[in-house]
Amino acid sequence: MAEVLFYERPVPLNRTTHKDLRIKGLQNLKFAHGAHSVPLTCTEFPAAARDIPILFAGPDIANTGPMALLGLRQSENLFLDNEGHWAQGVYIPAFVRRYPFVLAEKPAGAEGDDFTVFLDEGYEGFNDQEGERLFKEDGTETDMLKNAVSFLGEFQQHVARTKQFVEDLRKHDLLEARNVRLERNGNVINLNGLYVVSEEKLRKIDAATAYQFLNDGTLGWIYAHLLSLSNIDRVGQRLAQREEAEAANATKN
Repeated sequence: MAEVLFYERPVPLNRTTHKDLRIKGLQNLKFAHGAHSVPLTCTEFPAAARDIPILFAGPDIANTGPMALLGLRQSENLFLDNEGHWAQGVYIPAFVRRYPFVLAEKPAGAEGDDFTVFLDEGYEGFNDQEGERLFKEDGTETDMLKNAVSFLGEFQQHVARTKQFVEDLRKHDLLEARNVRLERNGNVINLNGLYVVSEEKLRKIDAATAYQFLNDGTLGWIYAHLLSLSNIDRVGQRLAQREEAEAANATKN
């Protein structure tokens, strides 16, 4: 499931089991090395669009959602270097920033709230000696944990708004299939299963829909998405630089 991408050993946060757990801040983002794309919420579009292509992806148009395209080869994030440092000045999606915590949906029939907080026990920054505590001595949450959980809650609200955003695009038949084809050193890279907003169809929406889209922010998110598509070539340039570095290292060895 997409919610727990990156997470090696996700377990529910428990104030008894994890009463002495401490966390050291993220030193790097190596956990995201293998992510050539990650889900993106519509509220992130304006910030992400400056550097990252925003496309819609899914097995079919009925099950598609927005994502940030981070690489052109399977399991490769071109915005991370070998040390796990994100490209300077480039937006980091909230999907990445929430790690090592995640708000996951409970199984059907489970009691309590619909979502529960999980943490990745595989995260190297968790220990019982160094860093900030998750819980105080009396078992209540520390400010650090409260802030982390608050961020998860905000993110989930943005996910819900994004689902409505995509539903509106489908309702007005604004999404169309788009295959991305890039040629690199005689090799062809084809990215399939992608969708974009059709500018032709967008121009034909009625006045009432246009007003609704303008009023609720949808129109701004659409144009941020469309403007971001020019970044596909920039991702291609990142791949070229990566390939040149790989070739240089191969020559040295």
